[in-house]
Amino acid sequence: MEITIEKFGVESVDLLLEVGLMTFSAAFEAYNHPDDYRTYISKAFDMEVLKAELSNEASEFYFAKQNSEIAGYLKLNHPPALGEDMGDNSLEIQRIYSLPAFYGKGIGEAMMEKSIAVAKENNYDFIWLGVWEHNPRAIRFYQKKGFEVFGNHPFLFGSDLQTDLLMRRFL
Repeated sequence: MEITIEKFGVESVDLLLEVGLMTFSAAFEAYNHPDDYRTYISKAFDMEVLKAELSNEASEFYFAKQNSEIAGYLKLNHPPALGEDMGDNSLEIQRIYSLPAFYGKGIGEAMMEKSIAVAKENNYDFIWLGVWEHNPRAIRFYQKKGFEVFGNHPFLFGSDLQTDLLMRRFL
């Protein structure tokens, strides 16, 4: 089965909203209080917020497709769009999500390889991300891809102050 990674822009905001909500719900809805979940998605998946993110020249969005069917999406941030101050020599994977029907089918692997390729093309020293400390499946995946924990930061999910592990891979 062929997997492709295709860059997209603001013209695909409606599709991003749909895929983003489905993937985010699968990953987090069952593990968080419903009020916090609703509060978070009402802000993070607001149409104007998504349009602004898609218009940011320091961010890149990609759909992962398997046999032309959307299977997930990826958001990469270059300086100065990084979510944390990591200097000017790194790339952030801000979002890397697959739809549940595609778990275990190489979609995450393909998006990670694309992320590493973009980082190398830009001569960055490392690639990094934040992952919820209570997401062992994702943490294991990142560890298998050579990422190591190097810190943490608070993440406000609705009214719940959570902790994201910061992980990086040197290139």
